[in-house]
Amino acid sequence: MNARSLSPLDRLLSDLQRAMDTVAGAPAAERPNPAQEHADIVLDDDERRHAAGLMRINHVGEVCAQALYCGQAAVARDGATREHLLAAAQEETDHLAWCADRLRELDSRPSLLNPLWYAGSYAIGALAGLRGDGWNLGFVVETERQVEAHIDEHLQSLPQADARSRAILQVMKADEARHADAAEQAGARILPMPVPTLMAAASKLMKSVAYRL
Repeated sequence: MNARSLSPLDRLLSDLQRAMDTVAGAPAAERPNPAQEHADIVLDDDERRHAAGLMRINHVGEVCAQALYCGQAAVARDGATREHLLAAAQEETDHLAWCADRLRELDSRPSLLNPLWYAGSYAIGALAGLRGDGWNLGFVVETERQVEAHIDEHLQSLPQADARSRAILQVMKADEARHADAAEQAGARILPMPVPTLMAAASKLMKSVAYRL
């Protein structure tokens, strides 16, 4: 059964299942983990804690991405837009799995607040989608561009020896750029101010909290 033939109840149950898998489960990646190509160098305690904090932020970002895309897809008016959002969400599942793998390697854990991050992001995604598909896709573009920017910051901040985390983030950045480009080509509208500023402020708060919790 494809997404176009699902009833509203089917979609609700599907969204609930995805939420449970994202927050409490262990999503499986469809693509190989980019970190596999690099040796796992032992980091000192400070480097390990810092790398874990950054990868926890990125894991939270992927939790939020799943929720945003699902919330937007739930209210998308056009089937093609819904398929675009769900396809992007599926690719983000790879990122979620890779970040979770790296956190385990660093003897760390995901954010304790993941249920809250997911619920809030789903609500924001649904609200964005209710404005119409052009705004829906515009929200995707702005989200992905901001994610690209914070991944750039993390690539600069990671311990030099942490090639495994760096390899994951480089692939993630390329994927986010491609998602943004695809949304632009699909008819995304440019979000009016102060929406991008508010999104950036919310992201900054999330990163500050997720680094530790």
